[in-house]
Amino acid sequence: MERRGLLPFVVTAFFAVVISLFAFSLMDSKDDAPKTQTIPDGQSKSNDSDITNQVKNNIKGNKAKVNNSIDNNLNNDEDSRIDNNVTNDIEVNVDVNVSNTIKNKADKNQDSGQTGNGNENENSGTEDSSGDKGAKNDQGGKSEDDEVVWGVDSASLTTSDLLSCVQENFGSPKVWGRYLGDKEGVSAGITPQEAEFLQSNDIKLLVIWNRFNEATGIENGQSEAKAAIQLAQDLGIPEGVAIFADIEPNYPVDSSFIEGWYQAMEESPYHPGIYGIFDKEQALTKSFSQAAAKDSSLLENTFIWTAAPNAGITEQEQAPGYKPEAPANSLIAGWQYGIDAKACNIDTNLFNKDILDVLW
Repeated sequence: MERRGLLPFVVTAFFAVVISLFAFSLMDSKDDAPKTQTIPDGQSKSNDSDITNQVKNNIKGNKAKVNNSIDNNLNNDEDSRIDNNVTNDIEVNVDVNVSNTIKNKADKNQDSGQTGNGNENENSGTEDSSGDKGAKNDQGGKSEDDEVVWGVDSASLTTSDLLSCVQENFGSPKVWGRYLGDKEGVSAGITPQEAEFLQSNDIKLLVIWNRFNEATGIENGQSEAKAAIQLAQDLGIPEGVAIFADIEPNYPVDSSFIEGWYQAMEESPYHPGIYGIFDKEQALTKSFSQAAAKDSSLLENTFIWTAAPNAGITEQEQAPGYKPEAPANSLIAGWQYGIDAKACNIDTNLFNKDILDVLW
């Protein structure tokens, strides 16, 4: 009776051992399955690629400078999927400088999906936030080509014939630089009818003041600014538009004129801007840097339209990469990269998309 009573237990134990060995064999076979390899810097060489980048910055304080950079370089034979999400939640009191750069490059033989390349910026601060105004020159003046628009400037009244000439020979400008008031032998001033014509063709006006030949002295800078402000108001130019003082390379210039121009413009409904050749050897660049050293707000709030370097006139499709030269950390509005076109009497430009809000 005792041996018969043990038999069921022996049989049960035997089957338990067999089942355990079978289960362990299944687990071992799963461990032999291919494993996903994580390769730094978003580079993948597996057949299937699935990359997710999520960046979230929460910043509170007096100043904020945020630089986020994501570079995904895929080289695969099958399907790939990239999800990029950048969220900046910034609460500051003084200055915000946000730069998000996302680059996706996928070399493949079959289809790839690149989705979710999102930039979300929430900035709470003063009007000094650089993200609200333009592109600061904190990376050598470089910017991605998809962040700029092509445009022209001219000294002549814009007629339908001139616009057609530009469109047929060069391209379709989104910005057109024109002058406030006549300057004998140099330029014709813009008229309300001309402004309406350009705006009806989906072209924004960049407003230029050039009715002076000398850019020295603080009182002179204030006087020129006030004259430009008055004429802009007479023409019905709305508040919030930038007015650019045209300081030619042969003009005498000093930091006092730039200070005076800035002070008077800042007290007006308009924004201060300066046009000129801002290469390192020019007196204009040195004078602007001296003025900025005295007043940091001048550097932060003055729009710079630079004619350096001179790459030469081109059609819109052959425009150079956007590499304007200007003082470090200045607020770049655009780059006049080519001057004096033989056809149409225009100059060619690239402008930051951000400044469209401060054009007429």
